[in-house]
Amino acid sequence: MNDAQEALDIELEVNGEHVRRRVEARRSLADFLRQDLGLTGTHLGCEHGACGACTVRVDGAIARSCLMLAVQADGARIETIEGLSDAGAIAELQNAFVLANALQCGYCTPGMLIAAQALLEADPQPSRDRIREFLAGNYCRCTGYQSIVDAVASVAAHRAARGPR
Repeated sequence: MNDAQEALDIELEVNGEHVRRRVEARRSLADFLRQDLGLTGTHLGCEHGACGACTVRVDGAIARSCLMLAVQADGARIETIEGLSDAGAIAELQNAFVLANALQCGYCTPGMLIAAQALLEADPQPSRDRIREFLAGNYCRCTGYQSIVDAVASVAAHRAARGPR
């Protein structure tokens, strides 16, 4: 294969910033984010889309970045844990995770926070069963999930008590 077939130019928005790069055709979005852009909050666990450690948002929808090629993200809007954190979008969830001891080793935490934020945007008052169901694709080997469900439920309850902004 020649160089023209092995690498492609892509343009996308990552955490609100325009990015233009030449990438190998087979480079995963996770590797692109971590290695090319230095956004190491996107973790690689299984590299098969099963663990959720690589969860990012692509055009607002959660996605497993290990299963997506960087070239498939051409023209897309990508949000990583760094972008959501820096923007303050997940500050309330981060605090709730700390208070509920919903993180231990922290490896699953970025993907879990992204998924939890997406759930609360789609369903501001999810039941505990709905929280468990939604986060089932994000594995956590340390917490046993109860504290994670507690944290997400507490944010939902707090937001409901506070009312619309």
